[in-house]
Amino acid sequence: MVPALNEARNLVEVLPTLPPAHEVILVDGGSVDGTVEAAQATLPGIRVVRQLRRGKGNALAAGFAQVTGDVVVMFDADGSADPAEIPVFVDALVSGADFAKGSRFCPGGGSSDITPIRHVGNKFLNTVMNVSFRTRFTDLCYGYNAFWADMIPLLDLPDHELVVPREVGMLWGDGFEIETLINCRFAAAGVAIAEVPSVERDRIFGRSNLRAVSDGLRVLRTLRTEYARARGPVAERLSHSTTPLAS
Repeated sequence: MVPALNEARNLVEVLPTLPPAHEVILVDGGSVDGTVEAAQATLPGIRVVRQLRRGKGNALAAGFAQVTGDVVVMFDADGSADPAEIPVFVDALVSGADFAKGSRFCPGGGSSDITPIRHVGNKFLNTVMNVSFRTRFTDLCYGYNAFWADMIPLLDLPDHELVVPREVGMLWGDGFEIETLINCRFAAAGVAIAEVPSVERDRIFGRSNLRAVSDGLRVLRTLRTEYARARGPVAERLSHSTTPLAS
């Protein structure tokens, strides 16, 4: 599954390198650079899903709803993820994991893209995650992951088809905090999680939409909310609210 927003030039480079798969789903966030057309020309047969809101979280939720295969691989469109690693993620699942979690900081992993500020922020947030959920993760805010498709209902993501006015803001779970939300929900569910070493590469073209401070705060709020959700029914009801999580 490939969420994308104005990644036409990158997709032309990335899509031909993907290994054979049951399906490749492109979730487009309203691109204006010919992303969809470039993807279809480069990889005929690619399935295209148009997300109705904005944000990576909403894109993934829209894509998850369309999955027909047994395994879901979350794969970024910018060239930062190495497609040669996909079989490693799948092998982890076949070997018994429910969720294969990519890590740039476990032995064998690495990153040529992460900045010092993002590295410090990720380390802090990862520590909060481990203390709160009694996990032993080495990397929290990384989007290269894979899991069995029958695990999707456990994520209980916001309704991807709900349309809200733009002035309302981004709904909770719709932004870059999606990786954190997925980690929290799988950890709270007690599924078998295996970390997979992954090397993050530089994006090929363009600039990232990630904003270290504002998105980091969304991740921290998500950790707090998910911790409360895991501890009681009252918090769970709150977590299902469509109230936007302010940036």
